[in-house]
Amino acid sequence: MTSPYTPYASPALPGSLNFAKEEEKIAKLWDVSNTFHLQNELSASRADPEFTFYDGPPFATGLPHYGHILAGTIKDTVTRYAAMTGHQVERRAGWDCHGLPVEYEIDQKLKITHRQQVLDMGIENYNNECRSIVSRYTKEWKTTVTRLGRWIDFENDYKTLQPTFMESVWWVFKTIFEKGLVYQGYKVMPFSTTCGTPLSNFEAGLNYKEDTKDPAVVAALPLLEDPDTAFIVWTTTPWTLPSNLAVCVNENFTYLQIKVLATGKQYIMAESRLSQIFPEMNTKKWKKEMAKTLYEVQKTFTGKELVGKKYEPLFGYFKGDVGNSYWRVLSDPYVSDDAGTGIVHQAPAFGEDDYRVCIAHELIKKGEEIPCPVDSNGLFTDKVADFAGRYVKECDDDICTNLKARGLLVQKSSISHSYPFCWRSDTPLIYKAVPSWFVNVTSIKDKLVKNNNETYWVPNNVKEGRFHNWLADARDWSISRNRFWGTPIPIWADKDCSEIVCIGSIQELKELSGVEITDLHRESIDHIKIPSKNNPGTFLERVDEVFDCWFESGSMPYAKEHYPFENKEKFQDGFPADFIAEGLDQTRGWFYTLMVLSTALFDKPAFKNVIVNGLVLAGDGKKMSKRLKNYPDPTIVIDKFGADALRMYLINSPVVRAEPLKFQEAGVLGVVKEVFLPWYNAFRFLMQNISRWEIDNSAKFVPDVEKAKATTNPIDIWIGAATANLIKYVHQEMKGYRLYNVMPELVSFINELTNWYVRLNRDRLKGTAKGENAETGLQVLYDVLLNVSILMGPFTPFFAEFFYQHLRVCQPSFAEAANGGGASNPVKPGKSDSVHFLPLPSFDESRLNGTAIKAFKVLQSVVELGRNARDQRNISLKMPLKNVSCIAGNVDEEVVKLLNTELKTYIMSELNVWSVDIIPTQSEGEWVKIALLPDLKKLGKVLGKDMGKVKKALVNMSHDDAKAAIASGSATIEGHEIDFKTQVLSKMVFSKEGSEWEAAVNGEGTIVVAIDTTKDEKLISAGQARSFVSGYQKLRKSSGLMMGDVVEVFFKPGCEEMGGIITNNKAAFTTVLNGAVPLPSSMANSASALVGTSDVMLDDDLTVTMEIRRPAASLSDGMGEMARMFVNGMILEELEGADKLNCVIDGESMELVRGVDYWGSASARAAGEGKIAWA
Repeated sequence: MTSPYTPYASPALPGSLNFAKEEEKIAKLWDVSNTFHLQNELSASRADPEFTFYDGPPFATGLPHYGHILAGTIKDTVTRYAAMTGHQVERRAGWDCHGLPVEYEIDQKLKITHRQQVLDMGIENYNNECRSIVSRYTKEWKTTVTRLGRWIDFENDYKTLQPTFMESVWWVFKTIFEKGLVYQGYKVMPFSTTCGTPLSNFEAGLNYKEDTKDPAVVAALPLLEDPDTAFIVWTTTPWTLPSNLAVCVNENFTYLQIKVLATGKQYIMAESRLSQIFPEMNTKKWKKEMAKTLYEVQKTFTGKELVGKKYEPLFGYFKGDVGNSYWRVLSDPYVSDDAGTGIVHQAPAFGEDDYRVCIAHELIKKGEEIPCPVDSNGLFTDKVADFAGRYVKECDDDICTNLKARGLLVQKSSISHSYPFCWRSDTPLIYKAVPSWFVNVTSIKDKLVKNNNETYWVPNNVKEGRFHNWLADARDWSISRNRFWGTPIPIWADKDCSEIVCIGSIQELKELSGVEITDLHRESIDHIKIPSKNNPGTFLERVDEVFDCWFESGSMPYAKEHYPFENKEKFQDGFPADFIAEGLDQTRGWFYTLMVLSTALFDKPAFKNVIVNGLVLAGDGKKMSKRLKNYPDPTIVIDKFGADALRMYLINSPVVRAEPLKFQEAGVLGVVKEVFLPWYNAFRFLMQNISRWEIDNSAKFVPDVEKAKATTNPIDIWIGAATANLIKYVHQEMKGYRLYNVMPELVSFINELTNWYVRLNRDRLKGTAKGENAETGLQVLYDVLLNVSILMGPFTPFFAEFFYQHLRVCQPSFAEAANGGGASNPVKPGKSDSVHFLPLPSFDESRLNGTAIKAFKVLQSVVELGRNARDQRNISLKMPLKNVSCIAGNVDEEVVKLLNTELKTYIMSELNVWSVDIIPTQSEGEWVKIALLPDLKKLGKVLGKDMGKVKKALVNMSHDDAKAAIASGSATIEGHEIDFKTQVLSKMVFSKEGSEWEAAVNGEGTIVVAIDTTKDEKLISAGQARSFVSGYQKLRKSSGLMMGDVVEVFFKPGCEEMGGIITNNKAAFTTVLNGAVPLPSSMANSASALVGTSDVMLDDDLTVTMEIRRPAASLSDGMGEMARMFVNGMILEELEGADKLNCVIDGESMELVRGVDYWGSASARAAGEGKIAWA
């Protein structure tokens, strides 16, 4: 039979643990044991219900950064929680393989600057280059993600370049095409005239140039109804003026018709923008009365009154367009008055807002051709006869000359601004309408909003604000790109698109074309032709475009399953997804595309629950930049502090509430110091004392939950209740996906466990507390740490595993792990090979105890206030106090009872005080006074002038009267009925007379603690003894002694007071020194090993030198040197086992008697000889 195995079977635990190195061992254990897949297999064999999770596919052309680590941590935490609460969770990695990021890399590599270069080298060759780098960093991604502790299946991943994925994308497109949700129209996009191709907004942002000079022109457009009056517009692109079709105003602005006195010209413009044509209005010398020398106001309009007015076109190139309604005034809120004239020139072919506004006012129709007299090389077409064949930006000056000659140029200057240049050719971009395939999102906006209402978001304000607004104002989605590396749009059409066939599968393409294919990229299908049904003998060819990669990522719920061609039932059972998570920027990205396509396909949201994270910034608040090197490398941070510390730092930050996080490496270190080290120390303390208990009792420690639950110790009951509360709270908040609430509670609990429970129970757990059952304490602490370790599994998977592997060996079921039992069902602590196989603990309602929780909170307050009072008088905690008196208002009788009985000894111990009094309610007035003040915010308006009188009456109210008013809820003060619950602020203040008292009050004014600072010789002596004991414990630690290591304690001459200190406080010494007391160093055997020495300050004026030595025989003063050597050469255990020793020294037989000639220790000698009074 194979014995159960864990790499952590050894009980030895180092004093200082390298968390990062330990995580690497655990990661290796998971890898070798295939732990992640075993978790899935165990879940599947139990037929657990499925929890569906969609992982948005990242590009593998770059390395993972903190944004990926953050999102990955959130995803891993939630999916681990789901798996540990009885669900099957498929976690497949996915990769976005198409689109610009890949093409950008290849264009840089091959120095491609023109679209024609790609066509010349061949699409197949170009795409092969793209294909070669899509998985460039998948190995690095796997290494980083795995090291982070994230469990995700890289072996069974999906890629957007896989034919199965691409075929499902085709199915998605055809389905919405057949629903009438696809049309061909125009989209204004950044356009490279050198490359002859549109660019994405991402590309346009790659090469902005500051201080780019452009003309700034104001042109006049005469009104049809009054040719002597003109609208005036401002533009930095004069080349777009020949394409002007309208002007736009803001309905809420005030517009003036003015007469320029210097020229007699009459213009209409925004009142707030007069400074555009009268720049002197912007100078310091300008005064309002000077306006009458510049212009005369003839009429005033609202923007709304101008809408519909018509004007003469600047150029007549489009006058012949049949049925046009051009050259009129439109309105839109986007018109601002921060520049220009408050009237905006509209050329819908060259401005995104222009196009939108003109569509909204039906100046042009969506999907139909629009006036665009500029070709793909940026040259005017023959439509603009005066400038035909010329590059548009070169025509700016000539266009201005033309306008000036006709009296239509009002102003010409230049402007320096930031302007986008083509990253490939380094030439200025223009904005130009290009043909595109659109999803008609506006027609399903109401459904999108309805489906969004069915989803649950954390935080909710993103759902109801940013995302709702984006959906409510949704525009049609341009899904086509004039590129090469992507999923081709499956439309075959004739030249004028009068006959269109949309293909939805590989099989359909084969049936219509007779060509069988295995790949769907352009090089595999562009040559395929489909016979025309309308015109026999002719053929339909595929349109040139490929899908925007966002269409592919929005299709991932279907495409990753190759739906509907495979996995139909699996997909339908798991749709919509239970959970997704990404960054705030995805409200306009992946979240949006998922919602649009799922609504278009099924009229359902694609997901039920979503967590939105904020942006991780550099420590200075700026965006993280590789160039600036303003953030620490994630790998270095993980290697230094560990992945769990980084995970907890990120999850326990505002970034999980979609707020920004300024990343601080010190914050990760803080998690190690404030959480992991105390947690580890508490765990190490438990394991050490379990070993000690097993040695002392010659028995194996066997965890028993019933023993832990049966404890009557009040601190045990409290920590049990706190643990049950924690478990309940974690489940409650995780079901609500509120990770930001979970982590602070976990951190707080670890603090309570380590800084309170363990500290208050140290002596008991070590077996040195009189009358206390050490085993019960160990049972309770074991139960708590096991539950917390399992509970922390989703959050700190490495640390949870580390603890569990040590704790499991104590369990009786550990033996069942042999022969593969640890990887089988049913799972249970001990037997199961990983903490991640176990279900998270469910809270035990029987252990919830509100009274215990309240009582302990009061105890904590009393201890903390008592320490504050000590600090106020500068009294060290080592100096005992005679008395502490506590006044606790609004505390239940049951809580007071606990404080007066079972908890009192803990208060005495923590505050080093000889007596504690909990002052009864009827005696409170002797110690405190209730101070009252009116709540000015609530009573100010109500009382008016009487506020002063009421305030004075409240301040002067006696303690008993104030208490009675608070109890009744209200009282009449100076003729006003005052609500003491909501309108009055109250707190207790210490009022007892006597300089011996020092008091501290909690922030709420509900608890007052007063200490008696009187000192006497007995107190001083006890304080000195405590200082000596404290020095001894510090010396043990600094000397590297382990628990159970026995030493003898001595003090050197020079401190005459030591005898009296020991005599007065003998019990304090014998408790700590295992029945012994400190002895003069003259009693030490000089042959004994010196372990350490230290000067210990007993009080401000008294210091003693202490030394600790390994146990050794103690010899009588009269023993000869050779006899001494003989005795010192013997093993101490042999000496203690014999009453007499016979030896021959220098030929003479000698008999040495124990208790006369030698003793087993210096303490035994001191007690036997009786020469030292305190021994």
